[in-house]
Amino acid sequence: MKLSDRGMIALIGHEGIVPGPYLDSVGVQTYGVGHTAAAGDPIPAQMPAGMPADLDAELLRVFDVFRADVARYAEAVDRAITVPVSQEQFDAAVSFHYNTGGIARAAWVTALNAGDTKVAARKIMNWNKPPEIIPRRQDEQRLFRDGVYPTGALNVWNVTTDRRIVWRTARVLDPETALFMIHYARPDVLWPDEVPNQGFWASIVAAILGLFGGRK
Repeated sequence: MKLSDRGMIALIGHEGIVPGPYLDSVGVQTYGVGHTAAAGDPIPAQMPAGMPADLDAELLRVFDVFRADVARYAEAVDRAITVPVSQEQFDAAVSFHYNTGGIARAAWVTALNAGDTKVAARKIMNWNKPPEIIPRRQDEQRLFRDGVYPTGALNVWNVTTDRRIVWRTARVLDPETALFMIHYARPDVLWPDEVPNQGFWASIVAAILGLFGGRK
């Protein structure tokens, strides 16, 4: 199974979007949509700090990294869950694993594989630390148990040169714009390094994104 579009939007809403490297709540260098060095390149600690000069281009890179990360996490979930599940249950599991990395050792997955979805849903809430993660865990539990996806804005946050998030939006994306960037607007295709007029192509993509209403 693969993460659905609705699952991607829910996951982005939980993680937020930061178009530069930052230190997360426990001091881990992070970039984009929750990307860390544990997921592979790029390495956030090696990236230029601060807000990008071209936010449109950087958002495309953010989503390029996100697409690759999601594929890896979804593969791990697909291996860990050995019984048939609904798309909503799978999406909840990917969100859980993206946040915790614990899909292979979680007691709720053991219960699910044993055929007890009610116990599995209840045990999702065992992963409740730090306390600020509880609302996300509740959303994942609701998605797994009831098939209800969370809603909310897809916020692009500002980030400082000392790798701190400023909780002031640089942009707010609608789901259609985010999905367009994830699925169709590949930065390595649209303006690879060897193309001299990258600014021209970036302006074309920015105009397309504007049609979707994603510009702030």
